[in-house]
Amino acid sequence: MSTLTTTTAFTNGVEIPTLGFGTWQVPDGPATYDAVTEALRVGYRHIDTARAYGNEASVARAIADSGIPSEEIFVTTKIPAQLKTYDEAVESIRLSLDKLGRIDLMLIHAPWPWDAIGTDHTEGNAEVWRAMEEAYERGELRAIGVSNFEVEHLTALLGTAKVTPHANQIRFFPGHAQAGVSSFCADRGIVVEAYSPLATGALLGSRELAAVAERYGRTVAQLSIRYVLQKGAVALPKTTTPSRMVENADVDFEISATDMAYLDGLADPTV
Repeated sequence: MSTLTTTTAFTNGVEIPTLGFGTWQVPDGPATYDAVTEALRVGYRHIDTARAYGNEASVARAIADSGIPSEEIFVTTKIPAQLKTYDEAVESIRLSLDKLGRIDLMLIHAPWPWDAIGTDHTEGNAEVWRAMEEAYERGELRAIGVSNFEVEHLTALLGTAKVTPHANQIRFFPGHAQAGVSSFCADRGIVVEAYSPLATGALLGSRELAAVAERYGRTVAQLSIRYVLQKGAVALPKTTTPSRMVENADVDFEISATDMAYLDGLADPTV
């Protein structure tokens, strides 16, 4: 089975492709439209966007023009991190639905506003989650989850949630696999999604990774994506280069247990 057709299931039975295509930092308009169009042509069936990216409309247009039935494409979007009230969340969900038409997974983009990282928004997150739960119960969202949530944020949310998050999208790559939150999620059936599996490019110059990749006849990017998948996470690499889209999807190989342990122990190159 190709990596592009491999899926994993949320606790509600909804299947999510384990390799997705990220659109962070891809400008709205032709850049996003062309990138998503090419990703779908290559075979990707999981597109990750967010209201904060400003490119939902272009994602939707590329999907509509692809000729692929919309139900065959898994779409994730996110409620902006700074929105922490019930009413703001209701409006954000409506705006995203208006643009995308169909949403398979909606996430709270972060537990705090980006300009106030580390501040406590337990009540706000609970309010946003309530709005998401209601949309989920109405069938407007097929699954709901969070992003950038650490154990403390998940614990607080679970204190009031009726629906346990189906996913937690976090920064995850060799040297930064976030063992604590990953274990917490695994114990509760929360699927971990790995954004920036190449550490936003920081891994590409790693001599340690290059040495391991060479043993498999693979690139550093392929090794890093395969590592994420073998850790049981969903991988969300981002590129606008068609050849890299193909490269990132060509990861049908197995990293040995010894090499996985080695990669687990690497230092985070972004620290």
